[in-house]
Amino acid sequence: MFERSLFSIMPVLETERLLLRKMEMRDAQDMYEYSRDPLVAKYVLWEAHSSVSDTKGYIRYMLRKYRNGEPSSWCIVEKATDKVVGTIGYMWYQQDNSACEVGYSLARKCWNRGYMTEALKAVLDYSFRELGINRVEAQHETENPASGAVMRKCGMAKEGTLRSRLYNKGRYVDVDLYSILRQEYLSKTRKA
Repeated sequence: MFERSLFSIMPVLETERLLLRKMEMRDAQDMYEYSRDPLVAKYVLWEAHSSVSDTKGYIRYMLRKYRNGEPSSWCIVEKATDKVVGTIGYMWYQQDNSACEVGYSLARKCWNRGYMTEALKAVLDYSFRELGINRVEAQHETENPASGAVMRKCGMAKEGTLRSRLYNKGRYVDVDLYSILRQEYLSKTRKA
């Protein structure tokens, strides 16, 4: 069970080039533009959106999570264009273990520009400094090593490969599991 107070706020997080904020219905068109891309959807657990209606359904789902104070996601807004170019957030949270998983997706036009590293660093900082979470983990399909590179750039350590961990788009896939602990993060950021 989650602790409502932890996720009831979801404040705006700001980085050099990005704003992370709660989703709104007005974001549907921007989100649809990248969510319909089969390459963006290839390694995530959702199918490429076939219409703006699919995207609106996802936003409604996230709005319910906000209202209920459940673990949820931010949209990623590119400051230069004021466009939503991705999402990042909490997949689950275990209160007893003070642990969570983060997941993310990003428009293809923004790949290889350091945006996701920037966004993940902001979420890790918020998770450890503001929420006091002890362990943050993330996973990626082994066939998507670019996602693992983002995790490593943010100080996460690979814990291993989980064989046939997920059933995604008609097949079982192996995933690499990464994590970082609060103490490790605070120690690394103090030195920096």
